[in-house]
Amino acid sequence: MVQISLNNAGKRFNKDWIFKDLDFTFEMGQHYALVGNNGSGKSTLLQIISGYATLSKGTITWGDDDTNSIFKQITIAAPYLELIEEFTTLEQFEFHEKFKPLRKDLSIVAMIEMIGLKAATNKQIRYFSSGMKQRLKLALAIFSETPILLLDEPCSNLDKEGYALYHELINKYALHKLIIVGSNDLQEYDFCKKYINLMDYKVAGNNS
Repeated sequence: MVQISLNNAGKRFNKDWIFKDLDFTFEMGQHYALVGNNGSGKSTLLQIISGYATLSKGTITWGDDDTNSIFKQITIAAPYLELIEEFTTLEQFEFHEKFKPLRKDLSIVAMIEMIGLKAATNKQIRYFSSGMKQRLKLALAIFSETPILLLDEPCSNLDKEGYALYHELINKYALHKLIIVGSNDLQEYDFCKKYINLMDYKVAGNNS
């Protein structure tokens, strides 16, 4: 996979276009921010890029890959993605690794300690606070050995220390990746050099 390309891309729900006529290419190793008002389509576009959702018009290509294989190249962290509540922290890492390889230079134990969840290593996720869950989601995505990292409101439910941890993980372990962040919070995407304002691709009214 060399790049992700959108050509004349649009998405609508019923008759309402979320965005339309989007042409853009995401290059490997670059960092992009998707910005725009609530409802502008940031999360929707990230789901399309990840292969979880489809376009209503236009095309998306992932280099030489297709929708059946891109999941091996992409990880995503988002507030709406669920963890397995019955698993412990350790079990969630071990389960995740069956589908996405984790970094070889760090043990799972070291990863758990790094995100401040050492005391919860054997604790079921159902008993986690929302902030603990978000730390875990970020760790699973960032520590995965995948070339593409998608982040949707990555600091949701995090406190000041959580924000600092987020930037530490990005700076140490993710800057070599293609990163796409969907957010309205500058602190979540201040390392991104390129921006897409989805308000530029809104359609007035309910045009078909």
